[in-house]
Amino acid sequence: MSYQKNHIYFVPGMAAGAEIFKNLTFPDNYETHVLEWLIPEKEESLADYAKRMASRIKVPDAILIGVSFGGVVVQEMCSFYTPKKIIIISSVKTSKELPRRMKLASLTKAYKLIPTSLVLSVDDLTKLSVGPKSKKRLTLYQEYLHVRDKRYLDWALEKMITWDNTEAREGIIHIHGEKDPVFPIKYINGSIIIKGGTHIMILNKARKISKILYELIKE
Repeated sequence: MSYQKNHIYFVPGMAAGAEIFKNLTFPDNYETHVLEWLIPEKEESLADYAKRMASRIKVPDAILIGVSFGGVVVQEMCSFYTPKKIIIISSVKTSKELPRRMKLASLTKAYKLIPTSLVLSVDDLTKLSVGPKSKKRLTLYQEYLHVRDKRYLDWALEKMITWDNTEAREGIIHIHGEKDPVFPIKYINGSIIIKGGTHIMILNKARKISKILYELIKE
């Protein structure tokens, strides 16, 4: 692995695989890597999980990019790895940006009632990850959801809903869609807004996002 290149490490959205990044393009002097989801240990904290994820980065000064729940995880990873830049897409910077339904679920622990053992079908996983608003978007995204382990789903859902970070990390760059149904733009502060972008814009607006990313990370 050459240290002469700029390295980008991606973390995908909840339950998603590396394929969600397939439409992004970068110049030849950038080498991309995807940190696939690990199955969490029993009662593993988000911090301990993030430490394990960060330990898989093999170069200094990499750029970290996380999508949705992956955006939360890359922020936590920064306690164990110092990136050159950190960028989140279709995600949140603090618990203050979570929608009301998630805040309520956190307070009432309603997320514990979600039978993830019964929602392992592709359709239900898609709704859990991107929201049920659009059949077209569900169809587009569902082929990229591969992590169906119950332990992972229970853990990831709880950690997303109960994330308690209250201060945005200094220097973080946030790209967000104006029509994101999972994390509505009205709750998001200080982001680069993608017109017409939804929660899966990493797929269907990849060309535009690639251009924005390159402008953000170029030397």
